[in-house]
Amino acid sequence: MTVNRIEYKNYRNIETLTLEPSDGVNVIYGENAQGKTNLMEGIWLFSGLKSFRGAKDAELVRFGCGFGRLKMDFSAGGRDQKAEITVDARRKAKLNGVELPSCAGLMGKCSAVVFSPTFLNIVKNGPEERRRFLDAAICQVKPAYAPLLASYHRLVKQRNSLLRDVQFESSLLDMLDVIDERLADAGEALIRERSSYIERLIPAAKAIHDGFSGGKEEMTLAYLRKNGNSGKPLRELIKENRRNDILGRTTSVGPHRDDIDIKINGISARSFGSQGQQRSCAVALKLGEAAVMKQITGEQPAVLLDDVMSELDSGRQDYILNHIKGWQVFITCCEPSTVLRMCGGKTFHIHSGELTKAEEN
Repeated sequence: MTVNRIEYKNYRNIETLTLEPSDGVNVIYGENAQGKTNLMEGIWLFSGLKSFRGAKDAELVRFGCGFGRLKMDFSAGGRDQKAEITVDARRKAKLNGVELPSCAGLMGKCSAVVFSPTFLNIVKNGPEERRRFLDAAICQVKPAYAPLLASYHRLVKQRNSLLRDVQFESSLLDMLDVIDERLADAGEALIRERSSYIERLIPAAKAIHDGFSGGKEEMTLAYLRKNGNSGKPLRELIKENRRNDILGRTTSVGPHRDDIDIKINGISARSFGSQGQQRSCAVALKLGEAAVMKQITGEQPAVLLDDVMSELDSGRQDYILNHIKGWQVFITCCEPSTVLRMCGGKTFHIHSGELTKAEEN
């Protein structure tokens, strides 16, 4: 997807604003709380997903206004298209003049990948953050993955409920056998999808990270199965751990316990990486996600990098600004000096929800 034009009306702190970006790198700069992230969020909403800031729909509407509206002209699927989102009590969407049942209908039509500062948690925090990233990335390129994931989590919940009761009522063991079979089938399907995706992500993210570091640092990724790297099928692992699961009253193995191992030069990025190294890993994963999306769908997503420049040295900043070719990229930053290093694209200055300057470089 390439964004050709986007109009904002009564959106967050923006009364009216029109953005006509370059098809290359676009830098939106200005002081904090002026509307930089609001512009990025507006583009992201056309992916069909919720705000990456966790905002409720009502919070998207400018204070004192009854509704907010976004209109986007974009190119995707080999043709020019139009999309519109209206926000009042909830979000409603149109695509090429046709009203959609929900904004989810935009998924796969307007593709985007977003990095925000909270995404650093994928490196800094525990396995849940990395599983969430992996599952969300797969959902964008394989819609059938979402119901499979939901079904698996329902089965884990049902099994955990049985585990709490079975020690007091042995007749529930037969039901546990049935749930275990279903859980194993759904879990193995998830593991296959995740492993296949990781195989694509590894070279894509590594190539980006190599560019960041000039080949001086090596980033490696590996999908780690909880108690499962021995190669045993999940069905066998569930059976082996049943007694302990009954005692612990929880399901101890399966994809809901798995992780992604992220290392720099063979050392854990989470435990020993600097702030800059952790940020480099996180950005490489996001740009790798964009590359994989292009491989699978044939459509290059718009890349939204919110506050990505802080804690990156000048060489890594230069790579993002000038060496990502053939992608439409949106970058927000506070420092106008960042703009001076750009060798192309467009720059936009925003103040109090208004664009005060737009320049081609």
